[in-house]
Formats: sequence, structure tokens, C-alpha cells
Amino acid sequence: MSRPNFVIVVADQLRADALGAFGRIDARTPELDALAARGTTFTSAFVQHSVCSPSRVSFLTGWYPHVRGHRSLYHLLRPDEPNLLRALKEGGYHVTHVGERGDTFAPGTTEVSCDEYGYLERPTPTQWGTPQDGEPRTYYTGRTDPTGVLHVDEAAVRTVETWLTEPPREPWVLYVPLFFPHPPFGVEEPWFSLHDRASMPEPRPRPTGYEPLYMQALRDRFGLERVDPGGWREIGATYAGMVSRLDAHVGRIVRALDASGAGGSTVVAFFSDHGEYLGDYGLIEKWTSGLHECLLRTPLLLAGPGVPEGERRDPLVEMVDLVPTVAELADLELRHTHFGRSLLPLLADEDAAHRTHTFAEAGFTIEEEPLLERAPWPYDIKAGMQHEDPLIAGKAVAVRTAEWAYVWRLYEPPELYDRVGDPGELVNRAGDPDVAEVEAELRDTVLRWMVETADVVPWEEDPRRPAVELPVPGQGRR
Repeated sequence: MSRPNFVIVVADQLRADALGAFGRIDARTPELDALAARGTTFTSAFVQHSVCSPSRVSFLTGWYPHVRGHRSLYHLLRPDEPNLLRALKEGGYHVTHVGERGDTFAPGTTEVSCDEYGYLERPTPTQWGTPQDGEPRTYYTGRTDPTGVLHVDEAAVRTVETWLTEPPREPWVLYVPLFFPHPPFGVEEPWFSLHDRASMPEPRPRPTGYEPLYMQALRDRFGLERVDPGGWREIGATYAGMVSRLDAHVGRIVRALDASGAGGSTVVAFFSDHGEYLGDYGLIEKWTSGLHECLLRTPLLLAGPGVPEGERRDPLVEMVDLVPTVAELADLELRHTHFGRSLLPLLADEDAAHRTHTFAEAGFTIEEEPLLERAPWPYDIKAGMQHEDPLIAGKAVAVRTAEWAYVWRLYEPPELYDRVGDPGELVNRAGDPDVAEVEAELRDTVLRWMVETADVVPWEEDPRRPAVELPVPGQGRR
């Protein structure tokens, strides 16, 4: 079989439990549900960081964020580092990056990784509204007016639709990073009123036992204690409407693909870079050292040639697995060390061994405080908190098995959750003598993982005695 094309659609800040295909009963996501029906749903896929840039760098390189220090919004993929799009381009694919994401590639990397980049129509800059004194910082803007506005996602989808009317000679790649349902939490009709506010699920309550310091700090500084249940339902319904608009956009991409005649020869991948608190634990948005499941679990859908239709796979999956999976489908030999594991054996056999653990990391050392972001409205408070008290943004590592979730924090006590008996991760059992062996085993697992993945040796060898074009010491002076 000839090498397939790829359409890779990446949502931003999308929780897995927001989609019908992932168990949300009241979700209005018919397009993504249909995509799941024509492909395979991975129910337990986890990203490796809870913030945009580190997560995107991770799933494009197959590296964990710590491997090369890709842990911030300002250390992006550089031209001398490997990435999946570049590997596909060098392997004979025509690579088109739709839209402009300044949170992934450092200067020069886009040019060596892609053949085309950007929009066919310029979108309107995102409007965040005006800060209101005394109001809780929930990033909520509500019903929006689309008059005269071209949203970045609409511009991206129009670009895809036009591009697919005359695609290049196969094989090709369309990489389509979308913005929704990233805050601000606002959307136009009919999406704004699509979901019944009264039927919105209640957010998870606050955890019992020790919780990381950032959680109460965010509640205090953002005024989140003053958000009543109705306020959380309003935000939840608006977010659900944003997800439904995202769903409609994905449907247009898939229909344009089918209309082009390339649907049967194209693998479609859909996932997100991370999730969203959405009121869980009394929190909103995300946090740089947050490692809860609602931030790390992503919907992952694959469909197309070589992918079973209408099937689910429940074993643990990491998003670093994207790199070897796409490479194997593309018959591409990767030329760098990575930590992903191809999903193709799992696609072929639902009982195939894959992973027993997933890992994620977040945060910074106190000494790295000068390197942390400084941001204007609406992230001014959030960014400022990290500089005022870098302890609340301290480094942390999470490991999950099918049964347990363990978080080791550099400056704070650990967390241990029973994922079977306590799927909401509400009761911190770290230090409980009844599960001491579990905690010790997971702590040792984290140590082994950090040592095994601490760095990578480049495949390109440096000559031991390179030619040096400098004068001999003492010669060549005036």
C-alpha cells in the first residue's frame, strides 16, 4: 500500500470528558462521534505537560519536557532539534502547517519543517474583553458577536477547505492546530445557547488531605470562592458550546477531505494539547504545576487506512506515542532517540502490551524564577503569582497506572490517589500506612523514569579532532 496522507487536528485545552465518544451523555459532538465511529478511540491517552508549549513540543519530538528543558512558554522547538513534521518533510511528504501558532516553533524551525504555513485569510485578533474590578477572574466573556470578525479557527478551516480543492501530489500532511475551546470562555450563537445550563455536571469538589499550595492561592487571588454553582454551570455550558463549535469545524475538515477524493488514503488524528479545570476543585483554566487528570487526559482519535473502525482501546497511552505511530504508518525511519511507542500493535490487537505507566511533569525550580513568563491581561495575575511566590510553581512529576496516580513535588508533600475507588482524585492517600508499599513503588518508578529519560545522545557524531581555522598561539599577531 502507498504511504497515506495525514490530517492532524490539535484542539487547545479540550478535556477528554467533553466529548460524546468519551462518555459525556449530553455532549453535542456528532462530528467527532462520527470520526470515532470510522476509527479507533483511545480512552486513556495522556499528554506529558499541562501547558501548551511544553506539551506540543513533547508530542512532536517524542521527548519528555525535561529531556531538553522544554518546560516553559519561551523555550520552543529549535531548528537543530528533531520533530515529526520535519521528519515527514525530509521523508518525502509535502507538509502544510495551517494557521500560525507562535507557541511551538522557535525562529527558523517552521522553515525547515514545513513547505507551507499560515492562513489564506487573515483572522481578527482575539478579543479578551475588559477587566472588571472586583469580579472573579474566570476568563468568562459569554455570548459573542461574530459580526465583522474572522476567528482564527474559522480562518484555519477555510484554509483547509480551499487547500483540499487542489491538494499537492501525494503524500502530504495537513497539520491543523485549532484554538477552541481555549479561553476566553465565550462563543456566538447557536453554540452559546446550545446546552442547558441546569443540566451541566457539577464540578469536582475540593480534595481532602494535603493539596498543593497553588490551589488555594488561585482561589484567593482569582476570587474563585465567590463563584456560585450557577456561575460554574454557566461557564460549563459556554465551554460545552465552544466544544460543539470545534466539533462543527472538525466536521467541515473531514467533509472537505472526503470531497477531495483523498479520504480513503488519509489518516486523520485528533487530540488536544491539554485539558481544563472548568471548576473542578474550585479552579479554572490550568496551572503550570498542575498535574490532575482533567488537565492531562486528552481525547485521542485515529481514523483512516490501517486503523480499525468503530473500536476502542483502553490501555494507557502517552502522546509521545504519536511520533513513532505516524512514522510507522508513513514507512518513515526516524533519525533520533525518542520515548514513544507505536500504537500500531495495539490497533491490530486490543490485548497487545503497550504501557503500564504514563508520566507527566510540570513546574520550575525556585532559581528559575527570572525565566518565568510575565504576561499582560488576562494572565497578569497568574504570571505575577509565579514571581511573587515561585514555590507554588515548583517542579513536579506525575505517574499513573490503571489503579493509582502519584505526584512527587520538589518543594511540597506528595500526592497519591486511588484511580479505581477515587476516579476524581479527591482523597490524597500519600502517607497512609495501608498503601505505603504502593507509594514506595511509584516513587521508585519515578526515579527510574527520570534516570532513563534524563537526556538523549544525538545520532550525529562530532569529529574528535575538527579542523580549527585559527592562528597558532603567538603567531598572526600584529
